[in-house]
Amino acid sequence: MVHQPLPLNAVHAFLIAARHLNLTRAADELCLTQGAVSRKIAALEKWLGFALFDRHARGLRLTTRGAALLPQLQQGYELMQSATEQARQQPDSALRLRAPSCVMRWLLPRLVQLEQQHPDLHVKLTTTLAHKDQLENFDAAIVYGTAPTGSHLLFEERLTPVMAAALLDNRPLTVTDLAGFTFLHPNNDERDWQLWLQAQEVKLPMRRNQHFATMDLAIGAAMQGFGVTVADITLVKSDLAAQRLIAPFTSAVRTGATYSLISREGKETPPHLTTLVAWLCQPTDQSAP
Repeated sequence: MVHQPLPLNAVHAFLIAARHLNLTRAADELCLTQGAVSRKIAALEKWLGFALFDRHARGLRLTTRGAALLPQLQQGYELMQSATEQARQQPDSALRLRAPSCVMRWLLPRLVQLEQQHPDLHVKLTTTLAHKDQLENFDAAIVYGTAPTGSHLLFEERLTPVMAAALLDNRPLTVTDLAGFTFLHPNNDERDWQLWLQAQEVKLPMRRNQHFATMDLAIGAAMQGFGVTVADITLVKSDLAAQRLIAPFTSAVRTGATYSLISREGKETPPHLTTLVAWLCQPTDQSAP
């Protein structure tokens, strides 16, 4: 016969009642009715198979077996309380990292490799469309744009056109040929495309356009053959290697923006943060496609 689990709520009621030796005062401390406390103690007595109290007119009196059991139950209950309190107060050891969604193609493989190399290191990742250069409640953050003072440079942004190979149909492509495609824009304006075209000293009509909120969305649309986008060569490196995208031109233009890492310093530095920073700051190959 399988024994039922020890009723811990009944154990707690027994300990309180044993301290007061009075059901009324025990009920007041437990915020229960006197009858509820009595039923809990009766449930524990049934589980144990013997009486814990003798009831009399002035209150309660521990039985011999109840008095013998009381110190061990008190010790066990205090150990459970201490263990759970320590667990509750122990800070979360996971590192909190914030990053713009556009950098996920570069970041996620690195985080997977990091946690494989360091099983005791865990990163809680929060993505954002904003490019704030403040940590707020995070241990580290990747920021895009002008590198903040004291930040770690991850890589510079360099743009080049990318598209699905199926759009080319195995034919060579010239810059002027781009006018025949849908231009996929990584933001709500056309500045990235215009910057690349200006570097080629070419003016093109943009008859068909599709704008996206992030570069990552524009890259995804290009992979599906919806058009051609300009993308950072570091972010699409793995996609080019896997031929999910092709870069029909060798020219890439620097925008002046960077992807940088900021992190907590001094006494606020959590464990493993220096490992995360060092891992992400490993040199990135920015060779042109």
